[in-house]
Amino acid sequence: MSKRVTDQADGLRRLLAQTPTRVVAVAGMGLGAGATTTAMNLGAALVQQGKNVLLLDEHCPKERSACDGWAIDPLGNLADVAGARLGIERAAARAGSGVHVLPAPPGVAHDATDPRSMWPSGVVIVDAAFDGEGRLSALAQGADELLLVLQPHPACITSAYAGIKRLHYAHALQQMRFLVNGVTDVDAAQKVMSNLANAGSRYLALSLQPAGWVRSDPRLADAWRLRQTAVEAFPASAAAVDFRRVADDMGRWPWREAGARTPSSSSPQLQQLQQPLQPSHAVAA
Repeated sequence: MSKRVTDQADGLRRLLAQTPTRVVAVAGMGLGAGATTTAMNLGAALVQQGKNVLLLDEHCPKERSACDGWAIDPLGNLADVAGARLGIERAAARAGSGVHVLPAPPGVAHDATDPRSMWPSGVVIVDAAFDGEGRLSALAQGADELLLVLQPHPACITSAYAGIKRLHYAHALQQMRFLVNGVTDVDAAQKVMSNLANAGSRYLALSLQPAGWVRSDPRLADAWRLRQTAVEAFPASAAAVDFRRVADDMGRWPWREAGARTPSSSSPQLQQLQQPLQPSHAVAA
C-alpha cells in the first residue's frame, strides 16, 4: 500500500473518531460525599479509554479541589480562555493522569461560555460547586448530564433528597443521575438506588437514573496522599474497578436534546411540577 493511501486511511480514521463533546457536571450531595474524588477518578478512567478529557474545576483554588488533589497550578482559568487572553493549551494544566484541568470558579469564569467550543471532541467534566442557596452555576446547568454523588447512610440520603428537590425546583431539571459512593454493602446500595429513583418519579415527576456505586476503599485516601487517583495508583483496587465500570457506562448514556434538559417556564409540564408535592418518607433503605 502506498504512503499516500496509508495517510488517507489514517486521516479517515481520525475523522471518524471525532465525536461530539459530552459535558458531565459532577456535584456532591453533602460534605464528604466524594464528588471531587469521583470527578478525578472518572476523568482518569476516561483517559485510559482513549478519551480527551477536560476537567473544569469550580472549587479551585480551595483545598481538596482537583487542582489541589493533583498538585497542579494551571496558568489561567476559564475566563482567560473565554476572553481570548490565553489558549486552552496554555491555560489548562495536564495532570499525570492525562486529564487537562482548568479552574472555573463561579463569579470569575464566564458562565455563558460553552465548553464545547474550546474542547471540540471528548469529555468535559465540571466539578460543580453549589452557591449559598444550593443552586448550580450556569456552566454546570448547561451540562448534558448532571451526576450527583451521595453516601449510602440514611441521614445522607435524606439530605441528598432534599438537595435534589432544591435543584429540581431551582432549575426545572427533568433528569439527573446519581452515584452512591462509599458503599460497604452492594445489596443495600442497590436498594437505596431503587428507592431513590422511585421517590423521584413518584413525588417529583423527575427521572433519577442510577449511575452505579463505588465501594468504600482505603486506597482512595492512599492515592490522594500520593497526589493521584485510585485509578492511576491502584488500578486493581475495588474503587478503581468501580470507577472504570461507571466511566465505561458513561459512553452508553443516551444523548438528549438540549431542550429536553430545561423545559420552558410557561410549559404546562413545568407548571405542574411547581405545584406543592408530598415529601417522600421512604427514600432510605
